[in-house]
Amino acid sequence: MNLKSPLTKFILKALGFFIIWYVVYELWLLPDGSLDEWISINIIENSSGILKWIGYDIFSYNRVIGVFGYPGIEVVDGCNGIAAIGLFLGFIIAYPGSAVKRLSFSIVGIGVIYVVNIIRISILTVTQAEWAAFFDFTHDYSTTTIFYITIFLMWVIWVNFNALPGSKSDAKRV
Repeated sequence: MNLKSPLTKFILKALGFFIIWYVVYELWLLPDGSLDEWISINIIENSSGILKWIGYDIFSYNRVIGVFGYPGIEVVDGCNGIAAIGLFLGFIIAYPGSAVKRLSFSIVGIGVIYVVNIIRISILTVTQAEWAAFFDFTHDYSTTTIFYITIFLMWVIWVNFNALPGSKSDAKRV
């Protein structure tokens, strides 16, 4: 294995980050629960505000949100976006770039993931009330797919935004 290859460096950095992320998040932050609790409740509050603004009669308490007359959905630890943020940060950290660009893009990316997750939870809440038969499909496939496509597209933007000097994407465009 060529350890100087850019691809090998990327893979090793990403793998290293994911191991550190696993130890910090899965073994320390997740069992504590306070970060997940705070983010989940914040997502519920913002989703509730959006849905009330567009005219739905919404109830929410703790990690549960729903349209009155329907059972509601719960934002559990795996659905609050923290794991997705870790995935996104791993890709950004593993790809070469300046610390300032990396930090600024990470902050923007975390914000985008957060907003997409609020939209995702809002869509799931409405789907449960309006199209209950499609809830499982929407939860398992469409909203999750959109969530991870967003992360991939942000990584592609990062790669292009942070093009290595001398690469084709760094050349002047006419």
